[in-house]
Amino acid sequence: MWLTIATPPTDSLEKLDQMMGSFTPDGLRARYACQADGKFQIIAVWESKDHADRFFRESLGPVLARVLGPEPSGAPTVTGLEVLREFVPVS
Repeated sequence: MWLTIATPPTDSLEKLDQMMGSFTPDGLRARYACQADGKFQIIAVWESKDHADRFFRESLGPVLARVLGPEPSGAPTVTGLEVLREFVPVS
């Protein structure tokens, strides 16, 4: 499992909603939108690093261009982390 934390190149919640709702990438398990220090952060949980890499390499650019225009103000910064353990609350 792989986790990414990305800072999208927008400060508009409406544009963020459009980007997030445009499609569901292959291998995406969960995605959360947060805000820290006035900037959006997208935390995503992926089946694998390969799924995340494929999304950022092949799919994100067209989504950003469609929502933000052909020349968005910068690319998102992305940090990737391998998930070593998943702790799920016991019912």
